[in-house]
Amino acid sequence: MSAPTRLVTDGDTRIIITRSLAAPPPLVFRAHTEPDLIRRWMLGPDGWTMPLCHSDARPGGSFRFEWSNGQGHSFHATGEYLELSAPSRIVHIERMFLPDPTPDSHVETRFDPDGGGTRLTMIMTLPDAEARAAVLASGMEDGLEDSYARLDAVLAGG
Repeated sequence: MSAPTRLVTDGDTRIIITRSLAAPPPLVFRAHTEPDLIRRWMLGPDGWTMPLCHSDARPGGSFRFEWSNGQGHSFHATGEYLELSAPSRIVHIERMFLPDPTPDSHVETRFDPDGGGTRLTMIMTLPDAEARAAVLASGMEDGLEDSYARLDAVLAGG
């Protein structure tokens, strides 16, 4: 049921990420909001960890994720949740610190039923083409496939 992650650009400011996952939407939604689940899969390439994972998943709540590769390299992301409609949709604002902050991006993630699984669609909207290019150049794409493959394994375990 799971399929490779697909990343495409749309216009000058949007990045659209899609992936089919074998787990049902309620479980995939939880994996995007609950710290104990997030820190098990949202790690990017092998060798990275998430020493800090805060997620107050409610409208007006915040999140902060910190990653480290154990070799002196680290970065973090912060943001605010705008809307949560369990188990189908999350809307949030996100900024990365790589170490300098990226411009805020508006992110909508949908969890649509797909047979017995979920069709995940994430739409990131950045303020301009330059900001989108910087996000894409950050290595985001490299870690997506590893993270979502890890998510498949986490979800398969219940």
